[in-house]
Amino acid sequence: MHEIKKVNFNEGNLIETNLKRANFIGADLRVADLKESHFEGANLREANLEGANLEGANFSEANLKWSNLKEVNLKGADLREVNLEGADLEGTDLEWSNLEGANLEGANLRGANLHRANLREVNLERADLNWAMLRGANLEEADLEGTNFTGANLEGADLIKASLDGANFRWANIKGAKFDGANLNGVNLREAHYLTFDQLSKMVTIQPTKNHC
Repeated sequence: MHEIKKVNFNEGNLIETNLKRANFIGADLRVADLKESHFEGANLREANLEGANLEGANFSEANLKWSNLKEVNLKGADLREVNLEGADLEGTDLEWSNLEGANLEGANLRGANLHRANLREVNLERADLNWAMLRGANLEEADLEGTNFTGANLEGADLIKASLDGANFRWANIKGAKFDGANLNGVNLREAHYLTFDQLSKMVTIQPTKNHC
């Protein structure tokens, strides 16, 4: 593994760079141009990438826990199995990105663009997607327990078999969204826009297991 701790590449040009498995803990990569670069398996915990260009970059299985990714361009990026727990992705462009199996527990995605993103089997527990764009996104079998979707656009999104326990959809646009087999326990759908009886009828309520003595 490359040791590049606390490095400063602020506004640097690293287009198509191979940084697989590199150690970038706490690195300063603000506004850096990292388009189509390779960060597979790299450690970027607590790194600052605010405003960087990461379009088409590969971060599969990388560690970005508690990193700053505000206003970053991650359009079409490969983020499969990436650890983004507690990361700040406010206003980030993730259109068409692949986040299948990623960990986004407690992440800030307020106002983020996830149009057509692949979020299948993602962990978004307690994540904040306030006013995020999720139109046409794939959230099949995602863990959305306690997730905040207030005001988010989920038109045509796929939430089939997702766990929605305690999720908040107040003021969210769920027109044409698929909820087949999704867990309805504790979900807040009050004031959700375009909610239909057909959507409700396809959700399921999972009863808690009783402990028999």
